Amino acid sequence: MFDRAMQALYLLALEPVSECASDPNSYGFRKGRSTHDARSQLFVSLSQKASAQWILDADITGFFDNINHDWLLANVHMNKRVLRKWLKAGVVDRGQLHRTEMGTPQGGIISPTLANITLNGLERGLKQFLKKELGSKAADQAKVNLVRYADDFVVTGDSKELLATQVKPWIVEFLRERGLQFSEEKTKIVHIDEGFDFLGWNFRKYDGKMLIKPSRKNVKAFYSKASEVIRRSLSVPREVLIRKLNPVLRGWAEYHKGVVAKATFSRLDHLIYWRLMKWGRRRHPRKTGKWVYDHYWPRLGSRRVMAVDLPGKNGDLRSLVLYQLADTKIVRHQKVDGKYNPFDPAWFAYAEGLLTARMSQDIWDAQRLKLWMQQGGKCVLCEQFIDSSSAMDDHHIVYREYGGSHALSNRVLLHPVCHRRVHALGLEVTKPVPARGL
Repeated sequence: MFDRAMQALYLLALEPVSECASDPNSYGFRKGRSTHDARSQLFVSLSQKASAQWILDADITGFFDNINHDWLLANVHMNKRVLRKWLKAGVVDRGQLHRTEMGTPQGGIISPTLANITLNGLERGLKQFLKKELGSKAADQAKVNLVRYADDFVVTGDSKELLATQVKPWIVEFLRERGLQFSEEKTKIVHIDEGFDFLGWNFRKYDGKMLIKPSRKNVKAFYSKASEVIRRSLSVPREVLIRKLNPVLRGWAEYHKGVVAKATFSRLDHLIYWRLMKWGRRRHPRKTGKWVYDHYWPRLGSRRVMAVDLPGKNGDLRSLVLYQLADTKIVRHQKVDGKYNPFDPAWFAYAEGLLTARMSQDIWDAQRLKLWMQQGGKCVLCEQFIDSSSAMDDHHIVYREYGGSHALSNRVLLHPVCHRRVHALGLEVTKPVPARGL
C-alpha cells in the first residue's frame, strides 16, 4: 500500500511531463482522451475519397512484459533510484516471488504513464523520418497518419509498398530500442475495402463510403457475456436478472452509440429475447411458450418488454424494465483537439467547453442538464467533475418522504458513490450558489 501511495505521488509530477512530450494522436491513458477520440481521428484520416487506402494494423508482442528497463531508466524524468527499485521489485504470484528483469507490472499506478513514455515519439518521429527520406511535399502526399491507443496502433498510407518498405522497418527499429517487437502473426497490411478491427470496432469502406461498426469479435464476446449472465440466473427472480443484465446491456450500448450500430443493436435484442425465452421455458417446463411470453413480457405502452412491477418509495408501483439496445440513440462523438494539454492553463476554457458540449448531447433529460449547468458540471459533495450521464444520480435535498418537492430547487446531482455516502452516513448537501458577475 505504501508503494502504491508513493507511485501516486510521483505520478502527480511525472504525468504533466509525459503529457508535454506525447504525440497528438495518442489517446490511451491520458486525461480527457478516450477510445472514441481515437476512432474519430481514424474516421478523419480514412473517410474521404482521396484518403489513404492502405493500413498497417500493428500488434506488439507482450508490450507491458518486455519494455527495456535500461531504456526507461535513461529516458524517464524522475528519481532513478526510486524507479529502479520499482522496476526490479519483482512480482508475487501464487505465493512465489518472481524477478522482473524487464517490463512494467500491469495494474501498477504508474505503469500506464511509463508505457506511454515508452511509445512517445512514435508518431512525430515517423513523420520526421518520412520528410527526411521523401521530402516535405512527398511525405504529405503519402498520407501517413498514425493513431495510437496505449500499445494498439494503426498507420495509414497511400500505398502498400510504402508501409511495407519504409514505415514498418522504421517502426521495427523504434520498438527494438525499447525491447519491443511486432507480432508477425497479428501484424498485417490491409486495404480499407477489406477493413480492419481496432478497439472493438470494424473500419471498412463499402462502395467508397466509410462505415464504422461494432466488430464481430466484440459482438460475439458481448453476447457470450450476456448469455452467461442469463445461464447463471436460472433460479433467481426476474427482478434480480434484470438488474444483472441492465448494466451489461447499457454499458455495451454506450460504448458503441457513436458508430453505425442500430442494425447490430436490433439483432442482439432479438438474440437476447430468444435466450430469455429459453430461460423462461426452463423455469416453467409445464407452461406453453405463449404463457411464458405473456407472463414475462407485459405490455407497456405500445410494445411488449420484459419488465416487473416493484413498489416505489411512496407505495406506488414502478416498472423495472429490461434495457433495449435498440433504444440507444446514436450520438456522434466530439473529438478532442490533438494538441490539448489538460495541465496547461491555456487549455482550461477549451476543456470546459468541450465537456459542456459533450454532456449537452449526452444528457437528454432537460432538467438534469439544467442542474448540471447550475452546478458547473461538478458533484456537490466531492466537487469533482461529472463527465458522464451514467455517472450521476439525482438527489433530493429534502427527501420526498419528508415532504420534499421534485422541483429543481430541491434537487442536486451527485456521483453514484457520493450519493451512497450521503445516504449511508447521513451527510447533508446544499444547493450551490451560482456565480454572478459584478
